[in-house]
Parts: sequence; structure tokens; C-alpha cells
Amino acid sequence: MKSPNQKIPDRAHEVTLAEGKKAYFLSDLHLGAPVLKDNRERELQIVEWLERIRPDCGMLFLLGDIFDFWFEYKRAVPQGHVRFLAKISEFADQGIPVHFFTGNHDIWTFGYLTRECGVILHTRNEAFRINGKDFLIGHGDALNPQDRGYLWLYHIFHNHFLQRCFRWVHPDVGIWLAHKWSSHSRLGNGKIEADGFRGEGKEEIIGFCRRVLQHKHFDYFVFGHRHLPLDFALSPDSRYINTGDWISHYSFATFDGARLILEKINQ
Repeated sequence: MKSPNQKIPDRAHEVTLAEGKKAYFLSDLHLGAPVLKDNRERELQIVEWLERIRPDCGMLFLLGDIFDFWFEYKRAVPQGHVRFLAKISEFADQGIPVHFFTGNHDIWTFGYLTRECGVILHTRNEAFRINGKDFLIGHGDALNPQDRGYLWLYHIFHNHFLQRCFRWVHPDVGIWLAHKWSSHSRLGNGKIEADGFRGEGKEEIIGFCRRVLQHKHFDYFVFGHRHLPLDFALSPDSRYINTGDWISHYSFATFDGARLILEKINQ
């Protein structure tokens, strides 16, 4: 059983950053997580950070689990996040590309964010060539072909028929069920599951990157999902960057056209 994320993209999106501009990468905001009590404060902090980077932001990559739950019914979307949505809409309106990658918590985006906010939606890993450097970018889930339990859930959640069936559940019930599920998944009791570095042999994303490098070179692999900021050298000319999260680490990555750097905000 495989997921589309395990495939190597055939073609890369060619992008050139303007002089003085940067690409920004962040993931795992989990806005609206029911087990977290500081959702409004974190949203305001994210919006403030986005405003600070706007002058030199050439493109913004949101690498999944931006929302703890997101489902687009035919005529409704979950409440909340309006300040964040307004800010990324401003970016798009001002010509700053906003690339939104779906994660395992915000899979069910069917066009609303593109129509209303102007984001460029990606539902699987994508290859980019930015200023001559090759990137493989995604959320970071469903990369281990041996994790059959997770891959089974992945295919259930991505099944179009089951998605249509869920639409028939009233949003009050559907969103309540999703929040109950979330409370028993990665985020438990207000904390995250992410432990320390497990060693390269046990880090699934590192294993995936090494398998890809056997077939195709990338200068940078940029993922989230792990909730652990990480800058790992895969080879002398290839690195894996994990953008961490905005729950414990408040971390992100920047690319200035020459170097990719992992950073944290000053709190």
C-alpha cells in the first residue's frame, strides 16, 4: 500500500526569487486544536509574524496541519481563524504566492481556500526549483511504506466517496467528532507527541529522503509533521529541514536564494 507522497514528482515548479526576497516555510500551527488553550494568542502571534515578514517575503509555503481540523462543506467551513485567513489573503492579493500543502489534520480542502484566499493548493509532495536549487516539499506524512496502519487511515481519509458521505453529517456533529478524534491523536493533554531525535535509522522522513536520493538529487527536503525543528545533512550536498511547529518551538525556515536556514521567532 502506497500513498502519492511516496512518489517522486516528475517535474519541478521553476521559481525565481526577486532580489532581496525570501521564501518562508512553516507548518503545524494546529489552529483551533481543542486541547490547546492558547489558540487565539497563537493566531495573533502568527499574524503579527506574517506582517513582519511581508516586506521581504517572495513566497510563503504553509506545509500542512495549519488547522487542527478543516473540512469544506458545500456551503460552510469551520468557524474561526479569520485573522489568519485575512492575512494570507492579503499576501495573495499583493502578488505574494502562498502555497498551501494539506496535512493529515487539514486534508479536506476542496477549493474554498483557493477561491476565497488565493492560495495555491497542493495535496501531495511537490518539487520546486528555486533560484537553481532543487527542493522536495510536503507535509511529511504517509512516507513510510511499512506503516500499514497509518497508510490504511490515509486512504480512508482521502477516499472521495467517504468524503462525500461525511458531507451529509451536520457540521455541528461532524466538527464535534473531528475534535474528539484530534484530542486523542498527536495532541494530547495540551502537549505534543514529538519526542527528541530518534536517530537517523528511526526517523521515517530521513529514511524517505535517503530512498529518494537513490533515484534523484534534491538540494533540500523541506517537511513538517514531525513537530521537531531539524536540520539534518543527508549528504555533503543535500539536507533535510523540518520546520517544527508553532505550539512548542515557533520555528520556520527561510531561503534567500542561496541558503536555507532554520530559525525561531523571539518570544
